[in-house]
Amino acid sequence: MNENPDEDKYPAKSRSWLERLTALLAHEPQNREQLMEVLRDAEERDVLSSEMLGMIERILQVSEMQVREVMVPKAQMVMIEKDSKLDELLPIVIESGHSRFPVFDPAGGDIIGILLAKDILKYVYKKEGVQFNISDILRPPVFTPQSKRLDILLREFRVNRNHIAIVLDEYGHVAGLVTIEDVLEQIVGEIEDEYDIDEEDVYIKKHADDSYIVKAQTPIDEFNEYFHASFSDDEFDTIGGIVLKQLGHLPKRGETIKLQHYRFKVLHSDNRRIYLLEVRHTRKKKED
Repeated sequence: MNENPDEDKYPAKSRSWLERLTALLAHEPQNREQLMEVLRDAEERDVLSSEMLGMIERILQVSEMQVREVMVPKAQMVMIEKDSKLDELLPIVIESGHSRFPVFDPAGGDIIGILLAKDILKYVYKKEGVQFNISDILRPPVFTPQSKRLDILLREFRVNRNHIAIVLDEYGHVAGLVTIEDVLEQIVGEIEDEYDIDEEDVYIKKHADDSYIVKAQTPIDEFNEYFHASFSDDEFDTIGGIVLKQLGHLPKRGETIKLQHYRFKVLHSDNRRIYLLEVRHTRKKKED
């Protein structure tokens, strides 16, 4: 005779999980590692999907990350001068594909407002008597320090219904910008393709006999050393900064440009930055 009727009601595997769940409720996790241990156990038992587990891990990581880790550097910001005319700023808006633009005063370099692309639509097909003045449609800028935690910034974005903030360094100077998309990307993750370089400390990977995959954030001195090139680092620290400067706009995937003896092709970019480049030598090697 079975003295424990619950053994028939709950199979061994389920009973083990119920025991663990009961223990969890009785003794709450005391730290993050204990919490992750319970969640990983749930994933192994198909109670939680691997995708959901990964998202939870990234959410926890966001609470430890700072704005400086995800911001778009100042060198890659697409900005508009405060006195720009409609026909001057339209090409910038169209080519960049952005929806929001910091507007600055060239006299002092201060960010004085944010221009929303949708706010200029009524002027594109302007009616008679409608005059464009950029100051009439500027939104007030929101500033945030580099050291702010991402989870706090995300909460502020939601509460204030704001999507973009200008990042300031410890001296109050503009260091870059950050959007709500930059923060959310840390939670949902980036979409990778066959060109991505997995190793964090590797900047350059040979892809074929005459082509290389290069991270846009590759320091110029490392690029020069690897390719025996002579790009200057006086103005920019990364090879992506040089490519962006020469192109004059944030490029789409597939755009190319020739600099010195190299052809750069954009492999991965979005509306805020360049991620990956393909590099090929344009100067033929001498035959032996």
